[in-house]
Amino acid sequence: MNPLLSTVDWSRFLARPRLPSPPLSVLDALYRGPMMITGAAGSIGSALSQHASALAPSALLLLDASESRLYGLQQDWLVNGLAGAPIPVLGTVNDRTLLDEVFSIHAPKLVFHAAAFKHVPLLEQQPLAAIANNVFGTLSLARAAQGHGARVVLLSTDKAVEPSSIMGATKRVSEQIILSSGGVVLRLGNVLGTRDSVTETFARQIATGNALTVTDPAARRYFLTVDEAVNMLLIAATEADGPIVLAPELTRPQYITDLAHFMAKELAPERTVEIDFIGKRPGDKEAERFWSRTESPRPANEHGLLAIESTVLTDADLETRLSALRTAVDARDLAGAIAELCGIVPDYSPSTAVQSLAGYRVSSS
Repeated sequence: MNPLLSTVDWSRFLARPRLPSPPLSVLDALYRGPMMITGAAGSIGSALSQHASALAPSALLLLDASESRLYGLQQDWLVNGLAGAPIPVLGTVNDRTLLDEVFSIHAPKLVFHAAAFKHVPLLEQQPLAAIANNVFGTLSLARAAQGHGARVVLLSTDKAVEPSSIMGATKRVSEQIILSSGGVVLRLGNVLGTRDSVTETFARQIATGNALTVTDPAARRYFLTVDEAVNMLLIAATEADGPIVLAPELTRPQYITDLAHFMAKELAPERTVEIDFIGKRPGDKEAERFWSRTESPRPANEHGLLAIESTVLTDADLETRLSALRTAVDARDLAGAIAELCGIVPDYSPSTAVQSLAGYRVSSS
């Protein structure tokens, strides 16, 4: 992460009350047993793991596919003198044999699933990789967790709502997989200050004296801090045992242009920083939402979260469609894979870029 971002006071940009933290009684209940974090070396995964270290769970398993980032996370533990001795697991959630081994040996009862491909423009060019990782990695984890009596909390995204990107569509399928297995889904917006986020792009552009690139003047997103994202995950893990979709209770999205102006003033107050509007990229939306037109929110049991009433496929229908989707992915049949994805997520609108790669125009019906 760009070190300049650690100096920014994001609360000044957000200009709203901080989202709530979980009470100590909740944290104590969460950390009595062993837990696992997938994508543990990512920005949110590493922040969550370091938060967990302070409460000393009986075992903390950190799974990540990046050797260098997992090693870096280990070094953070040593340099910062964090409590406990986390168990690194180098591998992917697509490795079912590895997952069964980890569950058999260490018996984690709570899993925070943060491992996913997330970069919208790149994944529009690599849709089969997005499906293989985000969908079937989640399916592998969900089945392993079910087989060993563990509960999964999925870190999802507002991009899963009426998705226009392959990333959003695959995350919506991931949501249905986790709900089918009795887990919890938490949809978050854009997390400020994370690796490879728009804030890191802006910081790099400011440091090099370049204009800040924004897709559209009307583009807006829900923003929250890393600490708020971690707290929302912890609170989400205390929700009822049954399947549920949750989202933070945020009143309004904010303009990305306002974020650009804010960061320019924070990091380069002595000069005028230009903003270039480059147009929406494949898969981009003007604005994101936490629930679709067929979903409805209600207050959740825990403060700061909304529960989203969401319609999902039956277990049998989902299983059939996932089987067909896997066949298409294994055959490198992108057209068939996109058609199956649209069957699972009817409100997915594939971009022209994905449709062009698939070699045909996907029906919007």
